[in-house]
Amino acid sequence: MRKYELVMIARPDLDENALSEVVNKVTNWINESGGQIEKVDQWGKRKLAYPIRKQTEGQYVQVNLNIPPTFAPQLERNLRYLEPIIRFLVVQV
Repeated sequence: MRKYELVMIARPDLDENALSEVVNKVTNWINESGGQIEKVDQWGKRKLAYPIRKQTEGQYVQVNLNIPPTFAPQLERNLRYLEPIIRFLVVQV
């Protein structure tokens, strides 16, 4: 198990329930792979440095997690196809 940090930017028009559903979906993927969630930190809505998909704001969520190194590419692939997520970054800590 390795430590990773995931930062996701979700669409700004999502309400709290929709955002929590997206976060729950991601945490379920991590738990099903045998990983562990250390911390989920929702930063709220912030202005983006440049427009992404014609959006100038986004809702930031940071997740600290422990997952097997073989699951990291699969997590990135799943996040790429999750429609409410406009940008993400997975970094090994």
